[in-house]
Amino acid sequence: MTSPPIAHPPETLEGWYALHQIFRFAKQKPDAARLARLVKSSAITLSSAPAARKSKSSAVPAGWSCFVRLIGSTSDLMVIHFRESLDAIGVAQDALSKTELGKTLQPVYAFLSVTEAGLYHISAELARSSEARGGKVGDAEYAKTLAARSTAERESQQVKRRLYPELPEKMPYVCFYPMSKRRDAGQNWYTLTLDERSLLMQAHGLTGRRYSGKVQQVITGAIGLDAWEWGVTLFAQDPLEFKKLVTDMRFDEVSAKYAEFGDFYVGRIIPR
Repeated sequence: MTSPPIAHPPETLEGWYALHQIFRFAKQKPDAARLARLVKSSAITLSSAPAARKSKSSAVPAGWSCFVRLIGSTSDLMVIHFRESLDAIGVAQDALSKTELGKTLQPVYAFLSVTEAGLYHISAELARSSEARGGKVGDAEYAKTLAARSTAERESQQVKRRLYPELPEKMPYVCFYPMSKRRDAGQNWYTLTLDERSLLMQAHGLTGRRYSGKVQQVITGAIGLDAWEWGVTLFAQDPLEFKKLVTDMRFDEVSAKYAEFGDFYVGRIIPR
């Protein structure tokens, strides 16, 4: 009897930690002018915090925060932090809570994650190579080759943009939502072979590339950090692009069969 193929996890590269905080105003919502002043003051406080001013690597910035006025939501404000360590996220979280703005806010939801680049194609290739030479995933040769390939990937500009995303200019609209892959009987993402998952993710990625220049996407991994498995943060000049992109992606097999989505939060960045 032939054994079923082993479902190996893909290797991943990680960059900045991310925290999405959703708030509503505890009392009266400030008018636009006062909100702008509160945000500007809070942004100065966050940028001057030690964790935001100093990075362990001179080649990598320490991160950034932005403030998003939510529209069409029962909540009022989303604050997004990117930092190089979990401790630095904690510093930003504490710093915001002590500002004049922070003292007016009531927490509604928070999502902790880390920027992620999934190496599906490389992982599948190395797994096949290991099997062909009679080895196994994770052995010494696999680890050596993976380390070299991962270093090369991490140095590519495309991957750097995914792991250390810049706050885009001229894309003031933001959409954030958490998501997970299904684990239902007959539709379990985690029982597919690595080759199957790799092919599905390649097709999924091609859909996203059609929106290059219109939407900037940041994928963050949250397995082990949150109940949801990934976070998707989208930036655009035209908010209708969110609807078009998500619609297109839901018709990909990977989403149509295996994706579960949480609540969507949409709004506009408040200038600092």
